[in-house]
Amino acid sequence: MPTQRTVLTHLHHRHLLGLEEYSAAEIELILDTARHFRQVLERPVKKVPALRDRTIVNLFFEPSTRTRISFELAERRLSADVVSFQAAGSSLSKGETLRDTARNLEAMKIDMVVIRHSASGAPHQLARWTAAQIINAGDGAHEHPTQALLDMYTLRERFGRIQGLRVAIVGDIAHSRVARSNIHGLRKLGASVIVCGPATLLPAGIETLGVEVTTRLEEALEGAQAVIALRLQLERQQAGLLPSLREYHFTYGIRPEHLERYPDLVILHPGPINRGVELADEVADSPQSVILDQVTNGVAVRMAVLYLLAGMPRPEGETGPAQ
Repeated sequence: MPTQRTVLTHLHHRHLLGLEEYSAAEIELILDTARHFRQVLERPVKKVPALRDRTIVNLFFEPSTRTRISFELAERRLSADVVSFQAAGSSLSKGETLRDTARNLEAMKIDMVVIRHSASGAPHQLARWTAAQIINAGDGAHEHPTQALLDMYTLRERFGRIQGLRVAIVGDIAHSRVARSNIHGLRKLGASVIVCGPATLLPAGIETLGVEVTTRLEEALEGAQAVIALRLQLERQQAGLLPSLREYHFTYGIRPEHLERYPDLVILHPGPINRGVELADEVADSPQSVILDQVTNGVAVRMAVLYLLAGMPRPEGETGPAQ
């Protein structure tokens, strides 16, 4: 017997600060709404007037290309007024504090802020200091909720479900906001998660989040339907947390032999890829890879988040996939 779904028409939160605080029903509402916008993106006219007259500020304290462009596209597809700036070259680089920035944003009467910041908890602080709605585009090693949502959307489109999937997350778990958001989201939707990486990159107590933990890649991949290979920050080698990138690839990189051994394994990566480190070229470009699907789906998912946070109801006729 399938479990009964709680069907929502609106989110219960004003902000998207992380998936830890979101219910399974809210996550499913976002994914169902993203399916509607994914169809919109296939139309000749990809723009809808849902957020006309809403002003959204993209506030990026860390360098970003994919996430920033994805949000900008999503906002413009919804007809919002968009202002984007990065810390470099702005008043932020001249010593202005986050609180001062919040006060200035408040004075500008903006509606939403998409923020990426190197400090964990920065979006939560901004939510306390301004009346605008806040969307976390990545904060320190805490969470990256829209990346996890697009990963879950991609998996659900591939398998038709999240419930019952076994997903491996491989790499630098200790410093990964993508891993944490995926763990919260996947487990709430009924997937089992196993995390894998060098012992130096596995945080103490990670098993308290309800995941299995291993340092052996083969153990992580055995029985998994999908693997999320995390981008390795190259400075981890300089910090002495792993002996060499070559050895990391040999021990934890997904290589052609893994595709041969697990021919149904689906490969995800948050990007950008360090080819020859997390993934071999043949793996990144293989039919088992859904990395480019993730990029396209990211725009639809971010459209769904913006649309729902603006107080819009579930799109008419959108009921989600069969469970």
